[in-house]
Amino acid sequence: METPDKPPPPKSFGNMGENHWSRARADQNTEALEYYRERSRAPGVAEGGGPRNMYCMQCDGVIPFDPPAVACPHCGTAVEGDAKRYFNWVELDRAPRSDWKALWPFVAGAAALLVLLGVAAWIFFRGGGTA
Repeated sequence: METPDKPPPPKSFGNMGENHWSRARADQNTEALEYYRERSRAPGVAEGGGPRNMYCMQCDGVIPFDPPAVACPHCGTAVEGDAKRYFNWVELDRAPRSDWKALWPFVAGAAALLVLLGVAAWIFFRGGGTA
């Protein structure tokens, strides 16, 4: 922000001068940068690949998405069918568990209530409810 006593900050575009954002933040995020440098040395990364490459859970090597691979081409580890690791997330393709365990008490309660209402209606309409 420009004020009368403070000049505006120098622009940060064009050639990478001293004010370029990458130099201004040179000592920040060193842990993340080292992690990505290590990831770029994984098997198959230098060769590139498609937009939806998977990565091996064992050796971090690149596994082509299409055609689907059965095993890692670098270390031979079997590719699990329900977990796939992409660049910055892991996708689980498991079918959701059944909700039956959570819902059965409600179903049983509703069935018991219907039976009680049915018995009460049968007793009432049979003549037991008259005075």
